[in-house]
Amino acid sequence: MDILNALFRWLHILAGIIWIGMLFFFNWVNGPFAGTMDAETKKKVVPELMPRALYWFRWGAAWTWITGVLLLTIIFYHGGLLFEGGVGDWGRGGALIALTFLAPFAYDALQKSGLGKDPKVFGAVAFVLVAIVAFVMGTWGGFSYRAVNIHIGALFGSIMAFNVWFRIWPAQQSIIKAIKAGTAPDGALVSMAGTRSRHNVYMSAPLVWTMINQHTTTVPTALGIPAQYAFALLLLVIVVGWHVVWHLYKIAAKVKGF
Repeated sequence: MDILNALFRWLHILAGIIWIGMLFFFNWVNGPFAGTMDAETKKKVVPELMPRALYWFRWGAAWTWITGVLLLTIIFYHGGLLFEGGVGDWGRGGALIALTFLAPFAYDALQKSGLGKDPKVFGAVAFVLVAIVAFVMGTWGGFSYRAVNIHIGALFGSIMAFNVWFRIWPAQQSIIKAIKAGTAPDGALVSMAGTRSRHNVYMSAPLVWTMINQHTTTVPTALGIPAQYAFALLLLVIVVGWHVVWHLYKIAAKVKGF
């Protein structure tokens, strides 16, 4: 198990760097650059650049998710770190684990609803829902601080991987083919793919925090947060992380070429 832990952790980090690196490239480099290209330049550049970039993007996402689930199983389920004190109700725990991996479908439905039309409203509703899930995990579910962190991370990661494979990649295939043919891509597909990609960027910041949860266990105590409510620190990290990403988008829009 120690060998598998080390191997999967290494692969998880490597795949994650590939995935999130490409995600940041699309949003903070390629997006602003694409706005400077005329139609003829796009027709030459996009069909050559995007399929290559999207290959690493989608497979990085797939392997990050797969190795993440394997690590979750080894460390928390087999390793006994799921519950505070090592003992808990697996009926409740199993229900919350299922909720974690069903989250992409709830997210997708919410995004397609009327609430998804306003980014601020959608973000506020999403945060409240995540806070409720974290609260239930830490209190009713009896999850440890690390377990709440990693399961919210798995929730975000599952939504992000879902977006990549079932929303962004299919949309981008249609967009690239249209640009290559010299026709205007479907505006609804462009908007949807861009929105889902931005959501992934916002989720990536707190996701990284959850990945280093082992190194943050003393922080709630240092801040005077009771163990049962240590998950509140993660909620603070989400807010701060989203604010940082918002600023990075502003910076990306100002970076110019020579």
